[in-house]
Amino acid sequence: MLYGFIGCGNMGGAVARAVCRGAGAGQVLLANRTAAKAEALAAELGCQAGDNARVARECRYIFLGVKPQMMADMLDAIADILAARQTPFVLVSMAAGLSMARIRQMAGDAYPVIRIMPNTPVAVGAGMVQYCAAGVTPEQMAEFLQAMAPAGLLDPVEESQIDAASCVSGCGPAWAYQFVEALADGGVAAGLPRAKAQLYAAQMLLGSARMVLESGSHPGALKDAVCSPGGSTIQGVRLLEERAFRGAVTDAVLAAFDKTKEMGKR
Repeated sequence: MLYGFIGCGNMGGAVARAVCRGAGAGQVLLANRTAAKAEALAAELGCQAGDNARVARECRYIFLGVKPQMMADMLDAIADILAARQTPFVLVSMAAGLSMARIRQMAGDAYPVIRIMPNTPVAVGAGMVQYCAAGVTPEQMAEFLQAMAPAGLLDPVEESQIDAASCVSGCGPAWAYQFVEALADGGVAAGLPRAKAQLYAAQMLLGSARMVLESGSHPGALKDAVCSPGGSTIQGVRLLEERAFRGAVTDAVLAAFDKTKEMGKR
């Protein structure tokens, strides 16, 4: 088995979906503290379910999808299995705040590690995944990136930047969903049916994001292009500025960054 997942929560499950598309479900093995959760997801995706020990024993890429505060105990439980392996493997961590050095320390040896910071949209092939690596061969990295390609956009970063990156794209979907919900609420307040208001808000956000990515224009310039003199849009912009919209979003990223750093110190 090539790809094994220890932890099938929201993020682990989302990445597993992408890898099943990229490598084939027959190459994926799922494990979870609650076995029924792994079994249910495996049945949905057409892959296999097992336990942590089997993943540690058999898989070439071992995705560590547990919460940061659970990582040490989980790795300690499989450390002997990893140490006894005769075949090469890579640990793939998606734990916020935990450096590759910490993962190696917890696992008991300087194993090859890939650290990724995915977001939940990887489940639908529209994710953002930053990554860095230590001790990984070019061949291993190429194989890993090929399997992860259906997740969305993958971008290499220095490990010193990965926490900040995760606070923009990893935490960002939650705030984007809040924005979509708030826009839909406004539409309902103005008289739209809920379903249509939500559809319009979500499609607007999707299209606006594509404009930023594909036009190469600064977001401020794209904003200005929507604001006609004396029009309705600029009045909304004025109100958002009065309510410190941009400052609140910036502060949300910094609050998430501070929390991530705190988790890494535990």
